[in-house]
Amino acid sequence: MSNRNETWIALHRLMLATRELDRVIGAADGHWHPALGEEAVVAGCYHGLRQGDALVPHYRGMIAASYARGGDLARLLAGLEGKATSYTRGRYRSDVCGPIEFGIIGLYSGALGPTLEYAAGAALAAKLDARGGVALAVFGDGTASRGNFHEALNLAAVLCLPVVFVCQNNQFAISTSSAREHGGRIVDRAAGFGVPGQLVDGNDVVAVHDAVQGAIARARRGEGPALIDAFTYRVGGHMASDPGNYRSSEEVEKWKARDPIALHEARLLSEGVLDAAKIAELRAAVSAEVEAAMRKAQSDPMPGPEVLGLDRVFAGGV
Repeated sequence: MSNRNETWIALHRLMLATRELDRVIGAADGHWHPALGEEAVVAGCYHGLRQGDALVPHYRGMIAASYARGGDLARLLAGLEGKATSYTRGRYRSDVCGPIEFGIIGLYSGALGPTLEYAAGAALAAKLDARGGVALAVFGDGTASRGNFHEALNLAAVLCLPVVFVCQNNQFAISTSSAREHGGRIVDRAAGFGVPGQLVDGNDVVAVHDAVQGAIARARRGEGPALIDAFTYRVGGHMASDPGNYRSSEEVEKWKARDPIALHEARLLSEGVLDAAKIAELRAAVSAEVEAAMRKAQSDPMPGPEVLGLDRVFAGGV
């Protein structure tokens, strides 16, 4: 099997896992933030990073990002349940803060904008280390309207930092549509900072992956940051319990017709990478893996006083 085919199958598997996670977690937790319709951005961004790279994921896809980086799915799901077996030992939710042992930087402040500045800081550390590491920051279109976006992008441009900023542009900031959220296209802001900007079809997982990998390769060569605007659509509500009745059913159905998983399956079939039977087999295997991990996470024990010890210390310098 060619490297291209292996990559395409891996991307498809990660998209399937992302959707299955949404299905299983959303049924158990109405506060879960699904990435339904956005799986191509999740898989396209998080597949193929090196061990030494820093990843600052969007919260909408955090567990899938941690899984793609090598995290154990049952332990990641245990983090949602506050269980002792989780990477966090029940101290904080794994859907906002991924395991630091996989180079993942979470939403430690509880706000979305500062994560972009974390990524710029991680990229500065990578540049000083001179080992070829990069930082990848994924964020929503709502976050692009915060001052942190401009500050992080400007700093990265001025210092020529190895960081790639990807806007997971699902066209909604909670219930505010992008038309009411900002003027112009997010990708066009790159020119103001003197960095390359690229608009990509966020429902085409290969297009997203190629764009991200190209920007990462550029950053590794010491050519500085890039901004990618991955234009997609949030098919579900802001949370699993959100009916999303602030947009028309016609609009939602139009985007459902461009389902990223269905689009990639059609590519796999037409290119002879997988046949229908293999696709069905892959779907069943991923579904079984996610359901088994969730069952284990739900049956795992709750933490006791032992988790109160200071086995992890986070320090800041001046």
